[in-house]
Amino acid sequence: MRVLVTGGAGFIGSHICDRLLAKGHDVAVVDNLSTGRREHVPEEALFFHTDIQDASLQDTFGVFAPQVVCHLAAHIDVRHSVFDPVADARVNVLGTLNLLECCRRAGVAKVIYSGTGGAMFGEPSYLPVDEHHPVNPVSPYGVSKHTVEHYLFTYKTIHGLDFTVLRYPNVYGPRQDPNGEAGVVAIFTVTMLRGARPTIFGDGTKTRDYCYVSDIAGANVLALERGSGGLYNLGRGLQVTDRQVFETVRAAVGAADLEPVYAPERPGEVRHVALDARLAARELNWSWQIDFENGVANAVAYYREQHAA
Repeated sequence: MRVLVTGGAGFIGSHICDRLLAKGHDVAVVDNLSTGRREHVPEEALFFHTDIQDASLQDTFGVFAPQVVCHLAAHIDVRHSVFDPVADARVNVLGTLNLLECCRRAGVAKVIYSGTGGAMFGEPSYLPVDEHHPVNPVSPYGVSKHTVEHYLFTYKTIHGLDFTVLRYPNVYGPRQDPNGEAGVVAIFTVTMLRGARPTIFGDGTKTRDYCYVSDIAGANVLALERGSGGLYNLGRGLQVTDRQVFETVRAAVGAADLEPVYAPERPGEVRHVALDARLAARELNWSWQIDFENGVANAVAYYREQHAA
């Protein structure tokens, strides 16, 4: 199968490319390299240095003729979306619309959309959150990511473009950018490897649902042939506090004497999130495989190697 991965030079996207290639699929990557890295793109994949907002994106579809698109390219900075919601919507909504138009004109069969479960539901009324929970995002980022879900339904209804939405929890693992806005495991790890004290925003009791990147990549591969028109939460359904993340990373790094710095909470962030992935288990045959301690150990080993290089 020919699969185009937008954002394929990024953290999650590059792992999806690896998994697709291992399964024997033909892969092409679209990435503007604003946050992705060219060296993360596998050698076996075609690479197009293109922005999803550009009219030239249609040329990529003409060259590669994808059958399926895994759409990960996005503006993902929650805090920045609060201060500049227009820029956030320009990429996440208008850029995706440009992509969908390319899919429609090129006769693409399906789009697998990387949504968000952490930022979309707002402050949950119950945990873990299932797909029936009300959607009340508290950040423009959450709004823009959810808006695309409606467009996907519309394109399937009007144009027959199939889709599967995968709503991600907090994803972590090797290749995550420790200098970015997201990725507390990467940020804490690199900070501690440098002998510095990481910052926890809030009192350390805020919780997230953490899932290792290889498990998320596996869901995308399963969605190639499953989940038609479906919306699926991914996650372990477990709440992990910021303090627990710090302590797990500290143990893996071996920095027993370090303590965090505490700073005020940031706007646009919810206090508690965990996602119920039972629907994905039933309909996609998906389940997580890597527990948090082992996943953090893998990530720390990767960043330790990078730090020593």
